[in-house]
Amino acid sequence: MAVSGNEELIERELELFKREYNLYFTRGETKPQNIGAPYLLHNSLSKIGVLLIHGLMAAPEEVRQWADFLYSKGFTVYAPRLSGHGTSASDLSTKGYDDWMESVNRGHAILKSCCDKIVVAGFSTGAGLALYQAIKKPGDFYAVISISAPLKFRGFSSSFVELINLFNRFLLYAGLSRFRMLYARNHPDNPEINYNRCPIRSIAEVRALMRRVYRLLPDIEIPSLIMQGRDDPKVDGRSGEKIFNRINRANSSYSAINFNQHGVIRGDIGRTVFCEVGQFLQGLC
Repeated sequence: MAVSGNEELIERELELFKREYNLYFTRGETKPQNIGAPYLLHNSLSKIGVLLIHGLMAAPEEVRQWADFLYSKGFTVYAPRLSGHGTSASDLSTKGYDDWMESVNRGHAILKSCCDKIVVAGFSTGAGLALYQAIKKPGDFYAVISISAPLKFRGFSSSFVELINLFNRFLLYAGLSRFRMLYARNHPDNPEINYNRCPIRSIAEVRALMRRVYRLLPDIEIPSLIMQGRDDPKVDGRSGEKIFNRINRANSSYSAINFNQHGVIRGDIGRTVFCEVGQFLQGLC
């Protein structure tokens, strides 16, 4: 439920989502509106908020179980909708990580209107954006939580994504758009939430984001929780340790997740992950 002072900001986000949902609606691909809509879970007794960021090709519903857990522990939670998400892959194909960051910035503004301290947290690409928020806004966040940040993708083909993306741009410039390879097939852990097509440009944008994040990780000095799946089939399991080794590790911790899927924030494995998140946050309060 919205609270006094930020109803207008939240309403703007919902109106933006509805406009883009109608504009990019694709039969057979676009999910119901409740999957993509951003949401605020406000605890009037808490002064600490969590800015909770979903992953690539997903939507705010992806982090719903995590949000409910945090809310049950007394935190206020806002889950923004990243630009290009909750609509269709054709919408996402026109967006980059600067657009996603701006979506998170607006979510940050909503939480600032009702919380004294804010933790920024995310899953997968959302984790990369959470780390980037902590880097770009030193002093604005109380702590950062990164789960399954995609520092390095698994798979030989991912190495060629940027070349394909550049070639697509050349074909567009040359007037040969029909020959472009714009999408790759996605095999989602949560088909009721995720797109089945992944824009080639989106993978290139994630890689560019994570290169920048990795370079600037030593700038993070707030308490950090870094978690990564050892047997993640989509993201190299060493990504988390590499991230952790470059941040200021005072009041920070790293944890490996024993699970064989990328999605670790839903179902039974999610509850295990959330318990560790809860312990980390309890240690800060």
